[in-house]
Amino acid sequence: MIRVLLVDDEDLIRVGLRAIIDAEPDLEVVGEARDGAEVRPLAGSLVPDVILMDVRMSTVDGIAATRDLVTAFPEPPKIVVITTFENDDYVYDALRAGASGFLLKRTPPEQIVGAIRQVARGDSLLFPAAIRNLAAARARQAGDALAGAGLTEREAEVLRLMAAGLSNAEIAEQLFLGVQTVKTHVGNVLGKLRARDRTQAVIAAFESGFVVPS
Repeated sequence: MIRVLLVDDEDLIRVGLRAIIDAEPDLEVVGEARDGAEVRPLAGSLVPDVILMDVRMSTVDGIAATRDLVTAFPEPPKIVVITTFENDDYVYDALRAGASGFLLKRTPPEQIVGAIRQVARGDSLLFPAAIRNLAAARARQAGDALAGAGLTEREAEVLRLMAAGLSNAEIAEQLFLGVQTVKTHVGNVLGKLRARDRTQAVIAAFESGFVVPS
């Protein structure tokens, strides 16, 4: 059972998300919050696997709440920010703070539950076109996070495909490798970049100029 915490200041959004999630046999909403200020204590007591986090809230927004969770817990829940506009700078800041991906509030129900399962098993939610547009304005602002990382040629190739939004299985198929071998390369990339997850590695690739947003 995947435990989900909902964080949104709109009651209607939370009611709709709860109905969608609780209808699935392997998903369960364990709690709700109206503001980011409520998230850390709820995460500590309810131990959710995934948090659906509104990015814009009145007191503590999703960016600050995400950053707080990542620093407060050794193994924080997976965080998916939910937003109205995919090119919102808030979304990019939330991803940089540690969120695993984002969903639009107009996302169809079947894609919402699929996204929850995806991040729960350790994959990231990357929407390449949107991420590239957001990264274009931020390129190189964070400095070259890849400088001196010592990526091998294969690891660099895997990172480029990660940035294109490919899953491990898709990378394996494209490079004619086993999925476990790809997982090893991905793990090496994360370790060398000191990235918490795939999303952080891809952001580093964009901001360093290693991958140029199109």
